[in-house]
Amino acid sequence: MFGSYRDDAIAAPLVEAGLLIESSEKRDADGKPRRYDRFRDRIMFPIRNTKGAVIGFGGRVMGQGEPKYLNSPETPLFSKGTELYGLFEARHAIRETGYVLVVEGYMDVVALAQLGFANAVATLGTACTPVHVQKLLRQTDSVVFSFDGDAAGRRAARRALEACLPHVADNKAIRFLFLPAEHDPDSYVREEGTEAFAAQVRDAMPLSRFLLQSVTEELDMRQPEGRARAQYEAKPLLQAMPAGGLRLQIIRELADATGTTPAEIEAICGLRSDPARAGRFAQPRPRTRRQAPTGLEQRVLQLLMCYPSLSARLDEDSRALLLDAEGADAEVLAHLVAACDEVQGQVNFAAFSEHLAQSPYAEMYAAARTAVLREEIEEEPATQEFDAAVTKLLAEPLSRELETLQAAVIAGTADEAAKQRMRWLVGEIHRRRRLG
Repeated sequence: MFGSYRDDAIAAPLVEAGLLIESSEKRDADGKPRRYDRFRDRIMFPIRNTKGAVIGFGGRVMGQGEPKYLNSPETPLFSKGTELYGLFEARHAIRETGYVLVVEGYMDVVALAQLGFANAVATLGTACTPVHVQKLLRQTDSVVFSFDGDAAGRRAARRALEACLPHVADNKAIRFLFLPAEHDPDSYVREEGTEAFAAQVRDAMPLSRFLLQSVTEELDMRQPEGRARAQYEAKPLLQAMPAGGLRLQIIRELADATGTTPAEIEAICGLRSDPARAGRFAQPRPRTRRQAPTGLEQRVLQLLMCYPSLSARLDEDSRALLLDAEGADAEVLAHLVAACDEVQGQVNFAAFSEHLAQSPYAEMYAAARTAVLREEIEEEPATQEFDAAVTKLLAEPLSRELETLQAAVIAGTADEAAKQRMRWLVGEIHRRRRLG
């Protein structure tokens, strides 16, 4: 179909959108690269964003051929790690049924809609990501993931569990449905009926049970080694969860399963705050208004946009000092750090930029994006530059706070907490200057 498009003005946007492929080897009579229809001999499925605009396509081969499913390539508009097939079409059914059903493929979504389950969506041939989960929980408070009961389905479910943990809340319900190994949702409904499938959905495994099962299965819980290993496996999962009632309940069940107390589980998993550390920030610090965004702050924004995973390098102290300030620059930085935490580095630059362009700070992000596009910086030097910039940025507010506390000590108005804070500041400023 597209092979006849030799006009560059017509073909260029089709190549950029991923509908055409330009051959790097074959040329036509004019010496131009041959162009091919990416989705030739495939049934095409339009992929829409949450506003209903078509941003990509999926294609299923007709007859034999590999790959069986093919998606549009990553473009500034389309990223597999952030989009869900059928979410726009399913939004009304999701509201009516009160939950969203997440399945593994386009055909499952289409078949389930025909069979009475129009609230189904699918990931686009990739593992579920935190961005997917965030989008789903904006639509409903109840999410049911459906997986095959075989080993591959279990692995996919475990990845979905890990993606869900940062977004769990006491008012949200996330469950996991495991069908018999010989079935997918389409075949199960056709063979067993809609009522049987609806019952499977109602009986789906809660996230808490699946988490506990994941960390204890195949371990001998009668032995100390087995119980210790279960605690070890649970640690990163519990750390990924926000504090709340659900995490507390899981901790209590894990404590029962491993013959310990909830307090011991919290200590083993590093969930208790360090009293000495907490003391430094227990007293409210004077809020400081920074000047207009400095070159360093702009650079931090650019590096975070380029490599969102850098936000993980900001510890609790650094976040408090960087983000607890007044002014537009602090608001933008706080927004960007939160956005980076949400995606956990699992998104490309184009998709992340598009996501940020929908925020109230789109203008500032656009300027930073332009600067990023002018250079190519590798992750390792970007990481080193990020650490150095943050160290320098934190020096000024720390020094100002130290001056304020020193004045209070001289005036005799400082309490013991202020003196403790001042002693820590002296050591911290010295440490940061040494690192810088």
